[in-house]
Amino acid sequence: MRAAACLPACLPACLPACLPAFLPLVSVRITLRSASDGITPSPCSVRAVLPCCRNMTETRIHRADKQQNGDAMAETSTVDDVFDDTYREKEGKKPPKILVWRNIILMGFLHVGALYGLALIPSASWLTLGWTAVCYMISALGVTAGAHRLWSHRSYKASVPLRVFLALGNSMAFQNDIYEWARDHRVHHKYSETDADPHNAKRGFFFSHIGWLLVRKHPDVIEKGQKLELGDLKADRVVMFQRRHYKLSVVLLCFLVPMLVPWYFWGESLGVAYFVPGLLRYTVVLNASWLVNSAAHMWGNRPYDKTINPRENPFVAISAIGEGFHNYHHTFPFDYATSEFGCKVNITTAFINLMCFLGLARDRKRVSRDMIAARIQRTGDGSHKSG
Repeated sequence: MRAAACLPACLPACLPACLPAFLPLVSVRITLRSASDGITPSPCSVRAVLPCCRNMTETRIHRADKQQNGDAMAETSTVDDVFDDTYREKEGKKPPKILVWRNIILMGFLHVGALYGLALIPSASWLTLGWTAVCYMISALGVTAGAHRLWSHRSYKASVPLRVFLALGNSMAFQNDIYEWARDHRVHHKYSETDADPHNAKRGFFFSHIGWLLVRKHPDVIEKGQKLELGDLKADRVVMFQRRHYKLSVVLLCFLVPMLVPWYFWGESLGVAYFVPGLLRYTVVLNASWLVNSAAHMWGNRPYDKTINPRENPFVAISAIGEGFHNYHHTFPFDYATSEFGCKVNITTAFINLMCFLGLARDRKRVSRDMIAARIQRTGDGSHKSG
C-alpha cells in the first residue's frame, strides 16, 4: 500500500467534518474514535474508516465508533504493514542463493508422504475424513484468523480464550511460531515485491510459493525485520508462551493429536491416521497458505490498485478460507475481513464474526464504502464488480 501525502488536496472538502479531529493531531497516522451518529456502540463494534480525506487510506485513518461520550479522540497507529516507498534495492550483484538442505530434504519427504496419504483416502473411515476436515479448519484458522488478521495486522481484538485457541491452531499448522510469522508478514507488506520481501513474487512462482523456505533469507529481509517495532507481540503472553514451547506444541498438535484421536476413539489404523489427518492435511494447509504468496500475487484482477502486484484470486480464497482477496488486502491491510464482501467465500471472516457474537472478539476494523469507491475510481483496473 503506497503512502500518499493527500492532506492539502482534500482539506477544503473535508474540513467541516474533520476539523475537530485534526486540531489535536501531532502525527499523520491517527485513529479517530467517535460515536457521533448517536448510536451506542456494542462491545463488538466494527471500526469504519472515515470517509473524508479518503485518499489518506495509506495513513491508516479509521473510526472506532466505540467512545461512549461522543467526543472524538486520536491515537497513533504503529502497525508496520504500510508499504514503504522510500526503500531502494541495493545496486550491484545480488547475494548468492544459499540452499538450506535440511529444509529441501524435509519438504521432499513431506510431499511424498502427503501423496501416500492421498492414496490412503479410500481406506480411511468417514469419521477419519471428517476429523481431517476439522484439523484442516483449526490449523487454517490458526494462520488466517490468528497469525495473520489478529497478530500481524491487529485488525480486531480477541479475548484470552480465543487467543489461546488460535495459538493452538497455529501450532497445528506448523508454519513458524506466531511471533516470527507476524514479523515476516509485516516485512512482506512494508517491502512487498522487493529484495526485503521474504517471498518476493517477482522472483517467480516457485520462489514465492516454496522456494523462499529452501534458501537463506536475503540480507535485506533480515535487516528490515530487525528494525520493526514488535512490542505488541512481545507484550502478548500467549504469543510468547507459544514461542517458548513451540517445538513441543508442534509435535503434539500437528502430528500426535491428529493421529491419535482417530486411532484411540474409533479404531482407525495408525498408518491411515498418521498419513491422512496428519501429513496430508498438514501439506494441504501449507500449500493453501503458500498460494496466497504466489498465485494471489500473479493471477487475477486488480480492482482496487492496479499499481501493485497482489490480485483477487477466487481459487485461493476458497483454499485459504478467505485469504484470496489479495488486491483488496494489500490496499487496505487493516480491514479485518480482508475483503469488501464480508463473509462471501470468506470462512475466516464468518468465524471472526461468530466469535464477536459470542463475546470472544471485538473492535473489528472495517473500511467505509465511500473510501472503497474512491480508491476503485482512483487506482482500480476497471474490473470491479459490486459483489
